[in-house]
Amino acid sequence: GAGWAPAVASTSPQLCPQAAREASGVRAAMAPGGEGGGAAPMALSPEVATALREGRPVVALESTIISHGMPYPMNVKTAREVEGVLRERGVTPATIGILDGVVHIGMDSSQLERFGKLGLQCKKVSRRDIAAVVASRGNGATTVSATMLLAHRAGIPIFVTGGIGGVHRGAEESWDISADLTELGRTSVCV
Repeated sequence: GAGWAPAVASTSPQLCPQAAREASGVRAAMAPGGEGGGAAPMALSPEVATALREGRPVVALESTIISHGMPYPMNVKTAREVEGVLRERGVTPATIGILDGVVHIGMDSSQLERFGKLGLQCKKVSRRDIAAVVASRGNGATTVSATMLLAHRAGIPIFVTGGIGGVHRGAEESWDISADLTELGRTSVCV
C-alpha cells in the first residue's frame, strides 16, 4: 500500500493573521509586568513566531509522547520525523513543553534533544499542573489538555496527537477521568 501519513489540515488565511494578533496579546499579557502578572512565561520559537505573524499554518504537538512514550534516542528521532512530515507539507510544527519553568511553543533541535534525554524526569503536565511546574522552574511534558490550552493561548488553532486520555478502569470508584475529555469541551482548538 501507499503507507500511512498523517493528514495535515491547513488553516484558513483569514484565521492565521487573527490568531497571530491574539497570540501577540497573549504574549504581552503573560510577559513579566504584563496584565497577566507574568505567571506563565511563554517563549515562541522564531520559526513559530514568524509563521504566525505571516499567517502561515502552524500545528501544535504535545510533548508527553517524547518524554513518557518512548526511550531515548528513539523519542527524539520520532519527534523530528513528525516535525519533518509537517514541514514537508508547508506547515510549521510547534512542539509544546516546559523547560526550566518556561513554556516553549516550538522547540529547536537542542531543546528537543534535551527534552528527550530528560525523559521521565519531566513531570507529566496536565492543565492543572502548568502553574506549579512553571513556578518551580521545572521541566514538564504537556498532555493533550495542557497542549490544547497553551496552543490556544499562543494563537494556534490546530493540534495533532497520537491519542487522547479517557475514562480509566474503576472510574466509578476512583473518578479517574482524563482531563483531556473536559478540555475538548472547554478549549477552542481542533484536535
